[in-house]
Parts: sequence; C-alpha cells; structure tokens
Amino acid sequence: MLLGGLLVLSGCGGPGGRAAPVPTVTVQAGGDPVTVSPTQYCRDGEGERYQVTAPILTVAPDTTVVLTVADEVAASGWGVQVFDEQLNDRIGEVEVEDGTVVLDDINTSDVVPATYYLVVVQDADPEACNGLSGAWPIGVIRAGAGAPTTSPSETPADTPTASPSPSPTG
Repeated sequence: MLLGGLLVLSGCGGPGGRAAPVPTVTVQAGGDPVTVSPTQYCRDGEGERYQVTAPILTVAPDTTVVLTVADEVAASGWGVQVFDEQLNDRIGEVEVEDGTVVLDDINTSDVVPATYYLVVVQDADPEACNGLSGAWPIGVIRAGAGAPTTSPSETPADTPTASPSPSPTG
C-alpha cells in the first residue's frame, strides 16, 4: 500500500463544518524543530491520503533525534519504523510506550546506513479505515564527522515523494 496519493478533504469534523486539521509530528535533531505532515491518516473512520514531500534532515553523527507527536496520536499509540533510503525495505523498528508524547531514544548513529527514513506510525484501529493508520515520514542523511547540522534540506531530485506502506502497529 503506497502512502502517497491525492489530498482528500472532508467536509465535516471541525467548527463551522470545516474538517479539523490532521495532527502533525515535530522532529528535532540538533537544529531547529521541523513540522512533519502525514502522508496518510484515519479520520472519523475514513482513510485519507495526502501528497506531501517528507522533510530531509542533514544531521551530525551521534545526535539525539527528538520526536513529538500530538496528544491524540500518543493516546492511540505509535511507533517508529526505519526504512532504507528508497523507502523500500524496513530495516528496523522502535517501540514506543503507550501515551508517550515525546521520544528522545533515537540517535542518528543508531542506524547503519548513513541515509534512511524514520516513519512515525500511529497504531492502527482494525475496526476503522481498513487498518490504515497515520504515517509521518522523515528523511535522514547522516553527514560525516564534524559536518554542520542543518534542517531541513532540499529534497534531492532522486528522493521518492511517495512513502512506504508502514505495517500497522496496533
């Protein structure tokens, strides 16, 4: 299942009939915090997919990655899946305790390849959205020792804009 797709708008849910905004994730790895939009999200029992480009962070080795999720994501549960640089192969997973809003247990040197994606994945509700869950991809490029830390960088031309199909964690 691809995470990329067309923007789907809902006409209900928020004040005045407008849809409430989907939750975002904030990532910080030695630089300024970066807000990440989801590529997919389950809202009011309806799966929605969004065409977004994942931020690509250039980070120094041995830097703590801090992920902050919205309260509603923390309440439902979430985890982090680690993918290769092409978003094809899942190469790891970080389990997160239910109710956690801020995770600071990931280090930029924890992953063997220097270029990879972290995908924040909300636990899926098997009763809603056919198991579709929220997903927020973040590209990471670990620079050589002593390189400056920047966030976010421009997306390289050969970087995929579609995201992986995260495995539901719920």
